[in-house]
Amino acid sequence: QVQLVESGGGLVQAGGSLRLSCAASGRSFKNAHMGWFRQAPGKEREFVAVAWSGGGTYYVDSAKGRFSISRDNAKNTLYLQMNSLKPEDTSVYYCAARPPGYGGSTYSKEGYRDWGQGTQVTVSS
Repeated sequence: QVQLVESGGGLVQAGGSLRLSCAASGRSFKNAHMGWFRQAPGKEREFVAVAWSGGGTYYVDSAKGRFSISRDNAKNTLYLQMNSLKPEDTSVYYCAARPPGYGGSTYSKEGYRDWGQGTQVTVSS
């Protein structure tokens, strides 16, 4: 099991930037694929980005060119740099861990076992 704690959310104007962090405990962080998801009120939790354990990243189309996911395995920390933020990016952002061999899709919430408590991001117009 990986315990995850997000931080870095807040209120920002449209066009601004935020950097989210996700601190993980446990030795299994480096072997897990790590993802960011977000959930707006009344909507399903949706995939944003993933950082594969072996390197490489993937983003949902709405995040491409604006968001950057990265991980520091030495610090057991996952990051999400968000630039050019839009009001529609307003959501609670969650980090999640997908252990090796875990079922489900990497691009859906069912594919992740461990979750943080979330951090609120609000983008004003």
